Amino acid sequence: MREIIFDTETTGFDPATGDRMVEIGCIELFNRVPTGRTFHAYYNPQRPMPAAAEAVHGLSDIFLSDKPHFAHGVEELLAFLEDSMLVAHNARFDFGFLNHELRLCGRPEISLDRMIDTVAIARQLHPGAKHSLDALCTRYGIDRSHRVKHGALLDAELLAQLYIELTGGRQIGLGLAQEEAKETVRVELVETAMVRPVRPARVFAASAEELERHAAFIATLANPLWLEGAQPG
Repeated sequence: MREIIFDTETTGFDPATGDRMVEIGCIELFNRVPTGRTFHAYYNPQRPMPAAAEAVHGLSDIFLSDKPHFAHGVEELLAFLEDSMLVAHNARFDFGFLNHELRLCGRPEISLDRMIDTVAIARQLHPGAKHSLDALCTRYGIDRSHRVKHGALLDAELLAQLYIELTGGRQIGLGLAQEEAKETVRVELVETAMVRPVRPARVFAASAEELERHAAFIATLANPLWLEGAQPG
């Protein structure tokens, strides 16, 4: 099963008020395993970058000024996404901006049926706990020491690790490894059984001399336990 982990950076919180997407980062998973394929792009938002947003992701007006508009790179993005399920943290936020950009360039929106929200998964697994990406990375021991500022591709990479943890990825891998080990042992046992030489059954019978000595010994016993309660014949 192919899934895409993605994250966005924006000029603010609400596309309805004119905010735009300025960066997207995507990681491809196949059967919960990263394939190494990624997609990453910056976009010129065609509006000034608020200082508060720049403080979060570090993307300035000068840096974005020579970047393409979203409409100029939409084909490449859609080709990477294909029809795969899309995984994001607080996914409605990222879907909202992605679909807003698609609408602006006259493209169909991506159905919310394709949305997987890791915040929703985390709330089911850890009710009452903190569900930010930072907090969950700490909970699952995911190293984020190199994360100085938010970045779409970096956050997508962290989220890919988190998603695998939230969906039991390590345990699944361990189970497969155990099954493979069992199968190897089973094959080795079968092969060993096939080459083991067949030996005749051993006969453990007392000799006449041994039986005579045993009878003499029994005769020396007074009131043996196995005769207690026995009736004379």
